[in-house]
Amino acid sequence: MKTLRETLLVFDNQIRFTFRYKITIVLGMVQPVLYLLLFGPLLTKLGGLGSGNTWQTFVPGVLVYLALFGAGFCGFGIISDVRSGVIERMRVTPVSRFALLMGRVSREVAILLAQSVIIVSVGYLLGLRAAFLGILAAVVLVVLLGIALASLSLSLGVALKSEDQFAPLLTSAALPVMLLAGILLPMDLAPKWLDYLSHLNPLRYIVDAIRDLFADQFATRAVLEGTCVAAVLAVACVALGIRTFAKENA
Repeated sequence: MKTLRETLLVFDNQIRFTFRYKITIVLGMVQPVLYLLLFGPLLTKLGGLGSGNTWQTFVPGVLVYLALFGAGFCGFGIISDVRSGVIERMRVTPVSRFALLMGRVSREVAILLAQSVIIVSVGYLLGLRAAFLGILAAVVLVVLLGIALASLSLSLGVALKSEDQFAPLLTSAALPVMLLAGILLPMDLAPKWLDYLSHLNPLRYIVDAIRDLFADQFATRAVLEGTCVAAVLAVACVALGIRTFAKENA
């Protein structure tokens, strides 16, 4: 209970800070909607997808995109906290390193959940049809991915302590990860060599699993693989984050 209270305390502090900059929240909500409105309709005429399952293919990709470029970039914020001494001041408190990490991660998850609700709602207006349980299970995978990426990003931010190092590292990694995950288009449409290469990307399995769930297909190999990958990534990245916070705050 003590750890939970500490985590909620850090979360409350972080979410209050977030609401000070309402324009950032608005932009964060609008950008993924623009992907649906301006890019999604192009896929309805793309061969190999068919109009019936276009949104079942594209909306899951947008949800993973939100996790990658939202939670995955949250480490920028902690760099300024390290430089301004916020982390140093929290170091002398009895708050656990787990709470320091997960309080911040929880903020990213809350934002990701809000964005996901908006994306799915807009998707329904545009023609998405998916079972509620499938969407719910898919959101669970998105949350696990968000936890993993946020933990990893915060770890890198604390370790590097510099936007000049953090930005090029993250942007250089995010683009190939996005393209090889099949976020915008299924990797089944890619040449065989590119499809094989994409299987080295953990996000590929998560994207495929979420698409199956949106299609109301639960008992598939893709769902099993994607769930396992998401869970392992979340546990591994949280463990790395706790270790990084403990090391930096030793």
